[in-house]
Amino acid sequence: MACIDLNCDMGESFGAWRMGNDEAILDHVSSANIACGFHAGDPRTMRDTVRMALARGVAVGAHPGLPDLQGFGRRTMAISGDEAYEAVLYQVGALAGFVRAQGSRLRFVKTHGALYNMAARDAGLADAIAAAVADFDPDLAFVGLAGSELLRAAERRGLRAVSEVFADRSYQDDGSLTPRTRAGAMIEDVDTSVAQVLGMVLDGRVRAVSGREVAVRADTLCIHGDQPGALAFVRRIREALAAAGVAVRSIDAVR
Repeated sequence: MACIDLNCDMGESFGAWRMGNDEAILDHVSSANIACGFHAGDPRTMRDTVRMALARGVAVGAHPGLPDLQGFGRRTMAISGDEAYEAVLYQVGALAGFVRAQGSRLRFVKTHGALYNMAARDAGLADAIAAAVADFDPDLAFVGLAGSELLRAAERRGLRAVSEVFADRSYQDDGSLTPRTRAGAMIEDVDTSVAQVLGMVLDGRVRAVSGREVAVRADTLCIHGDQPGALAFVRRIREALAAAGVAVRSIDAVR
């Protein structure tokens, strides 16, 4: 039986500012990418989100980003390899502490936003991030954009590379995500999202905005928790996957 991990970016509230419907979404996903305080999140949010995920048997991963709360980690920054290493190590260690305090362990790391997209193209930056993960815990899985430098860096560092595709983002001809500054970067129609998901999961292909078919490997599927309607999206996607005979499994079970 075909299977895929279904992950969601969450834990992105900060202080009195609430974002997303994490508690409800956690009932439908198998892995949670939890913000670590640099682009979003705070200690209380981290602790609460870890608790809610573990209570549902959802695998917990660290979601480190650039130090950019105001820009939500989605603004490109000039960052050196050493700075990336230190920022990722700091954030992964912080979230791992909350997970350990609740009797479990961190399962994976997936970078956020601009850091993710920069490292998907930049081999040196990707290697610095993968080095931080491997130095912290070589048993952690490392999630990266399908076909990107992130996955190649993970393999060089001896990490389990997990190839990620997106349910709610459009693609370019080279397999990269359409920049959020362009129209159509976010898929806002749930039927369009479901069609894209099934194409990636069942056929290993995604239609770029140009109309070109691009090959992708789908080990884990992302839905953004901050997107309006995220709960409706994840419910429909789960229904469509089940109807197609695709099981949703934790990131630990997807190889």
